[in-house]
Amino acid sequence: MLKFDEKTAELLEIAYQGGDVTRRRRKAFDALHLSKGDTVIDIGCGNGLLTEEIARAVDPTGRVIGIDPSEDMRSPASARCAAFPTVDIKGGFADELPLQDGEADKAVAVQVLEYLSDIPSAIREVHRVLRANGRFVAVDTGCKTLDWFSEDEDRMRRVQKAWDHHYKEPRVAALWPRFVRDAGFVAVEVEPFTFCDTTLRPDGIAFMLLHLMSRYAAENGHLSASETKQWFDEQISLAQQGRFFFSLTYYRMSAIKA
Repeated sequence: MLKFDEKTAELLEIAYQGGDVTRRRRKAFDALHLSKGDTVIDIGCGNGLLTEEIARAVDPTGRVIGIDPSEDMRSPASARCAAFPTVDIKGGFADELPLQDGEADKAVAVQVLEYLSDIPSAIREVHRVLRANGRFVAVDTGCKTLDWFSEDEDRMRRVQKAWDHHYKEPRVAALWPRFVRDAGFVAVEVEPFTFCDTTLRPDGIAFMLLHLMSRYAAENGHLSASETKQWFDEQISLAQQGRFFFSLTYYRMSAIKA
């Protein structure tokens, strides 16, 4: 699993305000169907960008609880949401939420489930804290959909294989219908959305992953620092030559507590 230390948090703070990640965040926001006065749980709230956006939508009569296990992520989230007295940033885990039964109207988890070793437990926990007819929205990566061009196909495969170690479950969307129905949810939906780039934009998901994947592979001993630098430099060169290609699909999933 990727370690969200201070250095990673700083990188994500920049990337998460870019166009691609803003679009991904908006997919989750729109599916929540927020209303004035809602109580909303942002599970794995990270640096608080989505938490802040939800807080604006639910009005001071609502409440937003951002939950994240990483202090390095909770700290910027708390600072970002300081102007909203109805926002509460807490430490916690997806399968052990610090809330009472039926306390929330909505719950959202963006890129959380793919990192969990026991997704059904987390879904049952969300079911517990939601009120009847409460909505659960999740966005996760289609980890096996990554298509990234490189002239060194063997090295590209090894970089991707190294990155495979950072998540627990690559098939969240495929498992979602069974898991949520087993937990007592209905109105199950799954919708794909794809990022496909032929340019390497500084605010894009490809640029963020270029940094994260090269760092992860080297720091965890999957590839040498020299090899990851060669891969990184090749992608920069391909972009400069107008030969860059990157495609990755995400899935927006939702369900309602019966």
